[in-house]
Formats: sequence, C-alpha cells, structure tokens
Amino acid sequence: MDSRSGLGLRNNFKILTDPPSDPFTDNPLRFLHWSSRFLAVEMASTAGATGWLRGKVKAVPSGDSLVIMGSTKAEIPPEKTITLSSLMCPRLARRGGDDEPFSWESREYLRKLCIGKEVTFRVDYTVPSIGREFGSVFLGDKNVSLLVVSEGWAKVKEQGQQKGEVSPFLAELLRLEEQAKQQGLGRWSRSPGASEASIRKLPPSAIGDPSNFDAMGLLASNKGRPMEAIVEQVRDGSTLRVNLLPEFQFVQVFVAGIQAPSMGRRAASETVVDTKMNSDEPNGEASAEPRAPLTSAQRLAALSLSSTEVAPDAYGREAKHFTEIRVLNRDVRIVLEGVDKFSNLIGSVYYSDGETAKDLALELIENGLAKYVEWSASLMEDDAKRRLKSAELQAKKTKLRIWTNYVPPATNSKAIHDQNFTGKVIEVVSGDCIIVADDAVPFGSPLAERRVNLSSIRCPKIGNPRRDEKPAPYAREAKEFLRTRLVGRQVNVSMEYSRKMADGPAAAAGPADPRVMDFGSVFLVTPVKAEGDDASSPAQPTASSQQAGANIAELVVARGFGSVIRHRDFEERSNYYDALLAAESRAISGKKGIHSSKDPPVMHIMDLTTASVKKAKDFLPFLQRNRRMPAVVEYVLSGHRFKLLIPKETCSIAFSFSGVRCPGRDEPFSDEAIALMRRKIMQRDVEIEVETVDRTGTFLGSLWESRTNMAVTLLEAGLAKFQTSFGTDRIPDAHLLVQAEQSAKKQKLKIWENFVEGEEVSNGSAAERKHKEELKVTVTEVLGGGKFYVQTVGDPKVASIQQHLGSLSLQEAPVIGAFNPKRGDIVLAQFSADNSWNRAMIVNAPRGAVESPKDKFEVFYIDYGNQEVVPYSQLRPLDPSVSSAPGLAQLCSLAYIKVPSLEEDYGQEAAVHLSEHLLNGAKEFKAVIEERDISGGKVKGQGTGTVLMVTLVDAETDTSINATILKEGLARLEKRKRWEPKERLQALDELEKYQKEARDKRLAMWEYGDIQSD
Repeated sequence: MDSRSGLGLRNNFKILTDPPSDPFTDNPLRFLHWSSRFLAVEMASTAGATGWLRGKVKAVPSGDSLVIMGSTKAEIPPEKTITLSSLMCPRLARRGGDDEPFSWESREYLRKLCIGKEVTFRVDYTVPSIGREFGSVFLGDKNVSLLVVSEGWAKVKEQGQQKGEVSPFLAELLRLEEQAKQQGLGRWSRSPGASEASIRKLPPSAIGDPSNFDAMGLLASNKGRPMEAIVEQVRDGSTLRVNLLPEFQFVQVFVAGIQAPSMGRRAASETVVDTKMNSDEPNGEASAEPRAPLTSAQRLAALSLSSTEVAPDAYGREAKHFTEIRVLNRDVRIVLEGVDKFSNLIGSVYYSDGETAKDLALELIENGLAKYVEWSASLMEDDAKRRLKSAELQAKKTKLRIWTNYVPPATNSKAIHDQNFTGKVIEVVSGDCIIVADDAVPFGSPLAERRVNLSSIRCPKIGNPRRDEKPAPYAREAKEFLRTRLVGRQVNVSMEYSRKMADGPAAAAGPADPRVMDFGSVFLVTPVKAEGDDASSPAQPTASSQQAGANIAELVVARGFGSVIRHRDFEERSNYYDALLAAESRAISGKKGIHSSKDPPVMHIMDLTTASVKKAKDFLPFLQRNRRMPAVVEYVLSGHRFKLLIPKETCSIAFSFSGVRCPGRDEPFSDEAIALMRRKIMQRDVEIEVETVDRTGTFLGSLWESRTNMAVTLLEAGLAKFQTSFGTDRIPDAHLLVQAEQSAKKQKLKIWENFVEGEEVSNGSAAERKHKEELKVTVTEVLGGGKFYVQTVGDPKVASIQQHLGSLSLQEAPVIGAFNPKRGDIVLAQFSADNSWNRAMIVNAPRGAVESPKDKFEVFYIDYGNQEVVPYSQLRPLDPSVSSAPGLAQLCSLAYIKVPSLEEDYGQEAAVHLSEHLLNGAKEFKAVIEERDISGGKVKGQGTGTVLMVTLVDAETDTSINATILKEGLARLEKRKRWEPKERLQALDELEKYQKEARDKRLAMWEYGDIQSD
C-alpha cells in the first residue's frame, strides 16, 4: 500500500483503529460482505491503526468517484476525491458531446447510494501523474465498489499502469462482474436498444451561450411552479449550476433575494465538482502519459491569468461550503422568480432536510453568510421578502459572520420597554394619533392623558386651519374611522418606541428637547365589528408582548387609510410589523382608500368660530329649525364652552351652556372642569338645542350625551355655577340644574368647599378665613412671573436633613448599570454653583439604561427650588429614610398682582428686581398666606405643586414686596371678579394707589400709557 495514502490529512479525518465490521446475515450478498470484511481486516493489519478514515460524502462526480469531507469541527473541513479502485464507469458527456451508454444511470446509482452519508474509506494507491487517489469505500458494512459492480454499473480493470495499482478486493470484483454480465444487469443489459436508450438527449448548454436557451419562455411556462433539478456545481454561496429535469437543461441559477460573498477570480480551475470536467479516457486513468510542454503563448496566457487572480471575499469560502453540503449533487426544487439580462435564471431553491423543506436563501441569511438584495427580492412574494429582511436584521444585530464589523446606522428612535397601560380613548387627533386617559392615574391629573402615535404607520395629514393647511385626501375619513370606533372605548396600549423629531427648530433644542413622540400598539379590549378585509386573524403576539383584541393600526391600514412605514435597519418598529404589511397588501390589492384611483368625497365645512358675529347671527334660524339636532364635539375650549360640528348643516360653531359657568382659565378647578368634559363628551355624538347667540358669536343652549344633560353633570361635580340673573324660562331642565347645584353645595364639592349657607364665597379662596396663616421664611430661588421658593425659618426638619447629609461619606461614582435613576426618583445631586450635595428629584432622564457617566439628567433640588442639568457622575443613590421626607422648598407667588413672565415685556426686569430684594443675603421675610392654589398637583419639578399666594413683607423695614413691585411699574393688579369677598376688595383697593403712582409716572410697563385701557 502507498505510504502517502493519508496525504497529510489523517489528523483531519476520523481515524478508525478497526475496519468496518460485517457480521454474517442471511442475504444474497453475505459472502460478499464476509470477503470484504476479511480483506479489510487483512489490509488494516498491514496499514496499521491509521489506514482507515471516516468522512461524509459531499459530492458524486461520476459513477466511480466520490468527494469525501473530513469529520472535524472546522467550518470548512478538508476533503478528498476518491476514485474507486480498479473500476471504470461510463463517461458522462462533456460540453457539446454525448454520454457514453449507461453513464447517467451509473452516476445516479452511486449518488443516491452515498450522497450526504457517513462512509469509511482507505486510499489503496495513487497516480501522481494525474493527481488522483484510488481507494476502497465502505457504507456502513457494505463495500461500495462491490455494490456498484454487482449492479452492473462499472467495469473491472485487472491491472493498472504500475504494479500494485489494483483493488485489494479485485478477485471478488471480477467474480461479481461476471455474475452481473450473466444476469444482464446495468451496462451489461441484453435488451434490444437499451444501450441507445440510456444515452441522454441533451439540449445545448445555456452556460456561456445564452443563445442556446429561451430563458423567458421557460420562465413563462414554469413561473411559480416547483421544478425538479439536480445541483451539479456551486460557483458561490448563491449561484448554482443545475440540471433541470427531465429535459437535462444545464443552466445557471441565482438564488433570489440574496447575494453571498464572491469567490473571487482564480488562476487555477474550480475545485468544485463538475460533471463536465472528466478526462477523455474512462475514469481518467489513461491520461497518465507525460503531458506536452506548454507553448510560449500558453505560458504567457497562464501568467496573465495568475496576475489577475482576485482573492475570495471574507466568508466567501464558508458560504460556498455551506451551500455545497446542503444542495451539491442533491435533488432540489427550484421556483423560478425571474430572468436577468444575461438569461440567467433567478429562483428560490428548496432542499430537503429530513421531512421538511428548507429555503436555501433564508438559511444563508440566518447564518450570516449572505445579504438581502432588493433587485432580485423584488421578484418574490411579499411574505418571502419580509422573512429574508427580518432574518438579515437579526444577523446584523448579532453581528454574525459577514456582519462581524457591522456598525448600525444612527437612528433617532429608541425602544420603550415595560410601559403597557390600560385606559379610555379621549380624543382622536388624526388617523395615526390618539389620546388615552390612563386608568392608573387619578382623574383630573394633567398626567392622566397620554398621547399615543400608532407604531409604524402613517396616515394623511389632517392639516391646520390656523396655518391655512387643508386636510390631505382621506385624512378626514381616517380620523372619522377611528373616532367612531375608539372614542370612549377601553383599550390596551403597549408602548414600543420613541422618536425625536429631526425637523424644525426644536431639533437643536439639546438634550431636553420636548419634541419626542411616543409610539405604541393599541388594542381594543372589546371586539370591533369586522368589515370586509378589516377582518383579519388576531395579531400574533411577540414573546415580549401578549395582547388580545383588534390591533387598531392594522384596522386603519386594512381600510386603506394609512400606509406602513418602511423602516431603516435598526430603526425601532411595531412588534406587529408583519401583520401591518399583510394588511397593507390586502388594501392595495382591494384598491381601498389612498390606494384607490378615485378621489375622496369632498366635504366643505363652514367654520363659524372664525366668522363674523353677524354671520353667526344670520345662521341662528337654521340651527333653531329643529328643536334638537345631532352634533359632534370637536374640541373642549373650557368647562362650559365647546367647538361643535353640525354635520346636517355642514358647519362648525362655538357653543356654550346656557346659564352655566365654570371657573375661568388659571382659576382653581378650571382644569378639572375641562378634564371632566373631555372624558364625558370629547369627540362624542351629542344632541344640542340652540336658544340664542351672544355678542361674541357663541351659540347658547343645552347639550345632551346619551340623553344626559351635561350641564347637570358639571353642576353635580361642583365644577360650575348656575346663573339665574337672566331668567331660566328658556332653559330646558332648569329645575334639574338647580337641584344639581344645591347637591354640590351641601356636599361642599370643589368650588363650594368653603361654602357657608347664606354667604357668597369665591372659588376656594383662603382670604375669607378669619385668621390668616403667617410664616417666617427665607427666599431660596426666584422664578419668573412673580413666583419664588422659600424655606421656613426655624423648621427643625431643615437642620435634621442638613445634619444627615453632612454625615454621609460619598464614594466614587456608582457603577453604570447598578444605579439607574428614573423620572420622579429622589437622589443626591452635586449642585454646580458650590459643589454641595443636596436632595434632588429626577425631572428628565435619558430613555433606557444609563450608558455613560456623561449621560445628562435634569434635576430639581427639592429643598431649595433650583433646577439644572447634571451628568450621571454627579448623582448618588439616597437612603429611603432621607428621600421620603417632603421637600423643604415651598413654591409661592405674590398675591393680588400679576407679574409678567420672563418671555413678556418687563418680565426680565421684574425678575431681577425681585432677586435683588429677596436674595440679598440671608434676609428674613414674613409671608402672609392669602390663598392656596392646589391646581398644580404633585411636585414634578420647578414651578409645579401647590402654590401659596402670599403677601411678602420685609421683616426689617415692614414694607410689602407686593406693593414695592407695583410701585416700580413691574406688575399690575389682578382684574376684579364678580362676587369678590370684602377682604379681597379691601386688599385690591389698598394696592390700587401704588399702581396709580407707577401709571402716573409712566414707569416700566406704563411707559406708553394705560395698558389696560383697551
């Protein structure tokens, strides 16, 4: 046996210490098995423990040769081409030639017998002149050579060109050959015409010469229909050469939708198996003669070829090997998708993996060995394209193989995790945006209403009448579609991602940019009536989100009222993105909505809210023709005033309750009245009865929702007063309104909380109390608009907290990930002005987990009233015993006067004036509490929470700061209201003289005269 039989690759194949075993069995080939085993044992004893190797058959080039790859864990294991010793099989046709008789059947027998199976083999001898190794191969306990010869598919050679170049099983091979001849098996068939019938009638090859092949004709007759084929060559991971059965058309196929790394350009011939590359002699053994020397031209050509060699792309070899071990010389099904300009076929390739069929393109992409390409994917069905695109995105996220060095593109979207809530839909802003009242937040709180943009869809813009922007086609229809299905309904909301707006001046607003849109999926808790293609299978929940009910975004898209956004890679998207794409496909095929060639119905609405008062009065008779008429509440302007759409009259009007008034803007309980009406009637179908129109063009009357008079609802809640000064004769349900107000008074609800029988009081004013509360304070921070923060002098809590903070031993900055402060948390923060550590509330935090010590957090110092942005490195966790204590800073505002805000004229001057008087050293003041404004809710940052309306008096000079700032012309008195208590009127009269002095001297805001004269 040749000592080079291992060829240095034995360590890469599994070495067997024993030859294949073959126990005697009762079958016709038992002697064959026994003799094989006997000879194998004999040869194993002479070859030593390293003679037998194990591997898997990767390819079968012909009826007497196999390509075997080693059993290693390497991504590309070594391989050997083994020709069966002492056998010659008929030669398959070369390009342009013909098969030798029975050559195809011979190759098919061996291919079906061995492809993809584990074999044991040994090299018997080599022929260096042709670079081939000849050996014995066992499939389990069966000698492959004996099986081939016994079926009559090979001829046995008695002697090679050199002595010893014979199979160790030669005697048995000769015996089985004679037996096959006698039985007329295989190539020894005696049937008339069998030899001629075995020769394939091959059409001209399409490889290299497209004129031989009608690619378009083949596509037209077979598009979408699976075609049987055998893969003969793999050029790269996504390019195959195949025989299409049963015509044996030899064509090149590009796998649709993907592109694998290139194999480059090689100076040497392909190492892959090609059935057209056999030598002229059977089995190639006759070509062992010395070859003729190359001519000068041939040498120059070879030199030129080698000089232009291009190395394979990264992972090109791995992709090619991945494809080879799955489809090379295997039966596959090809579904043609298209043809390129070179007549190359483009198709999807499916191969068998046990009982299941697998998509080669999808497998390559999932393993990071190919990328998605749109030019050929556009020929495929939408579902197949989505699967490929999703698989590529996953491979990029895990940086698999070809994506190892992939850097995700910058994106302005960020995932939102674990923010699911249930609530009631209050308002439909547009076809892709709604406002939901969170059930977990107390009623009336400013945080209750949350704006939710529907994930991954875009609807036509609704326009803006103030900017003279008209609604886009189908924008009204999309909004109305959602209004009739959602308003007042209970929904489950799953927030999915946020996106920072990149357009407009707000883009440069920095880390505290308020223009951040939150997106989520919304599901109806109760089933919605399906209409046509709206009826779709329930959304398939992802692993991270289990939801039930109809997906609102899917309903909108299915009706053709919106389109699905084509996100860029790594851009956050809906968890139900595939369902949205499927719904869009249905809408496009059904030509619905925006996908229709028809123009939407035109609706002209006359807006009487912007028209003249005369025009509103002229329209009054049309609204009084019927006692009650249907309307839709478009907007809640205040607790008692609304904008209504009258569909029957195609107009919009301003409407107010007759005889009922809620607190005005900025007055206590004003926001609660608005919140109640938004919950009850916003965008609902209502009925109205119009009585008259006032001098501003607002129509007055009564409004019912589900047969309930909404003015009664307001009065019962203690959020409005019933005015009878103009008579009640024309007001329907007047007696109910009186009863509702009396009930609220008895229960002292809201505006009636300080009601005393027989007295008329203001809305919750503390000024009526006989004994006013006084505090000794120091001012710690001055804001705009006459507001400031104070600390109570002598409060034992101040000293206790300062002592506790001073005893803390602050360590190094916390490890990122161990401390993740969220909005609303109380922490320790280092104040930038003096580097002191103080208690602070997180007002704004980066979305998601902390990624860097430089991440910015906006904090509010709850003991002083300051607010600033600090890096993560200047934050520390705080013990709950300290953080739970209320903040020591109390927000106050100067009572009875109105100070301009920082954005208004003289607002900056007023703030500077107050800072100079209030922050000049540790000065003490007396704060007389006139009123408490609790409409600000809980403290959530600077300027929020309960506000004490105070008269601030300098303890040293006993002068009123309220009067001083009026005297300087930097503030003006509040407007007097009806039913003012006597004590308040006295205070306003006292301050009036200071304002008059500033007005007469034309100081500050009075520079150009009386600003209240108009």
